[in-house]
Amino acid sequence: MSPASLPYILLLGLLFGSTLLVSRFSLGQFAPTTYTWLRLAISAAAFAAVYLVGAWRGRRRLPAGRALWRDAILLGIFGTAVPMTAYVASLQYQSAGVTALLLTTTPALTALMAQFLLPDERLNVRKGAGILLALAGTALVVLRGESGLAGVVGRPIGYVMVLGAIAIESYMFIHIRKHCREHDTLDLSSGRMLVAALVVAPLSLALVGFDLSAVTTTGYLALFYASATTFGGLILFLWVNQRFGATAVSLTSYVLPVVAAVGGVLFLGETITPVMLAGMVLIIGGIAILNRRDPVAVEIEV
Repeated sequence: MSPASLPYILLLGLLFGSTLLVSRFSLGQFAPTTYTWLRLAISAAAFAAVYLVGAWRGRRRLPAGRALWRDAILLGIFGTAVPMTAYVASLQYQSAGVTALLLTTTPALTALMAQFLLPDERLNVRKGAGILLALAGTALVVLRGESGLAGVVGRPIGYVMVLGAIAIESYMFIHIRKHCREHDTLDLSSGRMLVAALVVAPLSLALVGFDLSAVTTTGYLALFYASATTFGGLILFLWVNQRFGATAVSLTSYVLPVVAAVGGVLFLGETITPVMLAGMVLIIGGIAILNRRDPVAVEIEV
């Protein structure tokens, strides 16, 4: 790994971790689905602005092609809309630190799925040990009922939301590797963001309506910050991956839970228990073993 990549790795971890903190804060003012689709819509508008400027300068055309939009729809629904909504909703039941800790297992589950779905990515003893260690850390947190909230026992629904979304998102990473290599990354990213917003918005309006009466100025600022990190974090993720490689960008997984857990204690009154620390050591240790020679770089929707 190039030392020059370290500031960008730390920045990515800070962006993703702080987004979880801001999202948990925002749930005091927004319904989870309302917050999610507004955030997606603002991010999609930012992508649209990029294309408008590019078209004006004659440098970029709007995303086109049946195959591109087929994959954008699939990834928009199952790679963005479903996991992002689930991650945000899970913050009603547990701390940002616990959700971030569970999210850190994403590379391990992706590698496990790759064993069965990608013929060129087979498990060996080292990979298997890394996956088992990471999943053991997750099991420890879940079985002990850790919520990261003082006096609150973790609820199964929160764990199910995160772990179920991780499973769906991991499968989508496999789909990207198998079917999306020929697509322009910005075209695919912008398309999936637009699709996600168009999917979540009508469902949210039908289920919970559109009530912003409890939202304060701080709440709106939090929404725009999360939208900016959704857009900017994705662009930075792609740039770091292209410039420094998968090894560098995969290190974001180590920064994310630390930022979310420490930030939760400092700003949201959350807690860090000995069990959470033990789970973090197991999960991060497992991912470190898994990434020693074959990095698994995944984009986490938070």
